[in-house]
Amino acid sequence: MDFSISLTINGVERRITFDDPRVTLLDLFRERLHLTGTKKGCDRGQCGACTILVDGRRINSCLALALSHDGASITTIEGLAKDDQLHPVQAAFIENDGFQCGFCTPGQIMSAVGLIAEGHAGTDPERVREGMSGNLCRCGAYAGITKAVIEAQKSAGEARTGEAA
Repeated sequence: MDFSISLTINGVERRITFDDPRVTLLDLFRERLHLTGTKKGCDRGQCGACTILVDGRRINSCLALALSHDGASITTIEGLAKDDQLHPVQAAFIENDGFQCGFCTPGQIMSAVGLIAEGHAGTDPERVREGMSGNLCRCGAYAGITKAVIEAQKSAGEARTGEAA
């Protein structure tokens, strides 16, 4: 039996057919759509390497059945930059050394984008660390990640109010 769903992925509407109802969004992206930026870390929802945004909310794509998200709007790491312009969170990660090996970076960035959009980031490092606690970094780049989220949050606030630093 074939299953068919409609998803808007990084702004592009797609109709996808598959034969296994157990296909996760993570496997759909990586194996069928060749969107390999979203990483498969633990495959148990514990590390956050597979974090994406579904209808603006952060989720672990390794735990999300594709069938359950028919009609959803999804953003993966590939959908953040516009042309040659990095997303402000991506730029902040680079400027603040928010990564070392880079494996967790796509999930960290997607989680940071979601945290900021939710209005929960703020500029308190402890609050940022708590908000990002579902994303693990084996290299221990947490200081740079926290600084990057705070910087991106400040930039987002300035963009909304039109103020410069």
